[in-house]
Amino acid sequence: MIGLIFSRGASGVPAPQPVDFATLVLPTSPNTCLLTPTTAPGRGHLHHDPFPVTPQAAFDAIRAVAGAQPRTYPLVAYADRFQAQWVVRSRLMNYPDIVVAEVAPIDGGTGLWLYSCSLLGHSDFGVNRARVMAWLAAFEDRLRRG
Repeated sequence: MIGLIFSRGASGVPAPQPVDFATLVLPTSPNTCLLTPTTAPGRGHLHHDPFPVTPQAAFDAIRAVAGAQPRTYPLVAYADRFQAQWVVRSRLMNYPDIVVAEVAPIDGGTGLWLYSCSLLGHSDFGVNRARVMAWLAAFEDRLRRG
């Protein structure tokens, strides 16, 4: 745990692995938030209809959104599956959260999976949900602006 807090950027967190959203089992703790397409299988906390853009345009947009966020550091990108992961550090205590985004063709558009989860603690006081909602709003704004 000490290494997680005293590390900087994306260092100190567990080695990343691709996330399979079809089989992801959400923890029982309230320190995560998962956005899924409305028609996607599996359970999420929030849902959104597919976006009328290509997967590449959506992937570029979510990566730009992440790049504009404070204390957000690239962890890994799996370009072949349109998935990327970031470490987001809290301002006061430097706690790391992981954010995973993936886009894929679904129902004539492109679906967005956006998962934010804390690596430490049980409750996050709504931080991960607020982050997912903020990233979604920025993503939609970026798509509108082209």
